[in-house]
Amino acid sequence: MPPIVHHPAFRAEMPPGHRFPMDKFSRLASLLEAEGLPGPAGFHKPEFASLDVLRLAHADDYVRGVVELSLPPDIVRRIGMPNSESVATRARAATGGTILAARLALEHGIACNTAGGSHHAEAASGAGFCVFNDVAVAARLLQAEGRVSQVLVVDLDVHQGDGTARIFEDDPSVFTFSMHAEKNFPHRKAAGDLDVELPDGTDDGAYLDRLDAILPDLIARVDPDLVFFNAGVDPHTDDKLGRLSLTNAGIAAREARVLGACLEREIPVVGVIGGGYDPDIDRLADRHAILHRTAAALAATKKGRPVAEPPLPRAI
Repeated sequence: MPPIVHHPAFRAEMPPGHRFPMDKFSRLASLLEAEGLPGPAGFHKPEFASLDVLRLAHADDYVRGVVELSLPPDIVRRIGMPNSESVATRARAATGGTILAARLALEHGIACNTAGGSHHAEAASGAGFCVFNDVAVAARLLQAEGRVSQVLVVDLDVHQGDGTARIFEDDPSVFTFSMHAEKNFPHRKAAGDLDVELPDGTDDGAYLDRLDAILPDLIARVDPDLVFFNAGVDPHTDDKLGRLSLTNAGIAAREARVLGACLEREIPVVGVIGGGYDPDIDRLADRHAILHRTAAALAATKKGRPVAEPPLPRAI
């Protein structure tokens, strides 16, 4: 089984009625365990990202503001989560999870986090429920350690990965590709290396056709040492913060294409779960589990050769 990273601290304590579906992280872990996807050894448990590591992608005063619970009110509002010890711990744990998943991907070819994808966080601020940009921190750390040189970020969350794009806007060693809903948050888009904006209501066929026209050539051109895949499920037609119309089958096919394209070329790939906003936590966790199920299915084939039928979520 491909390694899966999880930590109980991925679920932070939130005020009653908060709109961020925090329970999805623990529910996803329980679902994966019930299906045996972590394997006999269970989940890989990350360490919390240190402050020095976080400073590889974030300004020192912002890192200290998060950890010391002293963020200015305007930044707290941008993040949309309380500046609390529980939220700060969760952000450090999730970043540590993506770092560990990246290390495991370099060893095993593929690994997935059960959190991560906080792509709205930029160097000096969080935004949109994102505190620390875990992918940016992990990429910078692995580069600093000499483990990788060229990195590709494939961000298929329904929202543009604006924070990631801004962190790496002057850094050609990290190529940022975001395919997202044109009219969705953030309203002021960043300039990534490749941004593909989709019209409202884009369905499975149009979405996958667009991805197929881009991804193989992009991977060949960038020739990365490591790929970070933000597998946000908010492009789903039932997602309350999305504007696209993907089905469960479409998301499964998307995952198979991205992971399979990487494994076919023997490029290590890290999966992070990104966004997903459905008030039905069981349904949402099941949707996020498509990433991990697809990784397991592909790992069971020869070097990422795509499976004939992408694995679908179980019925709930």
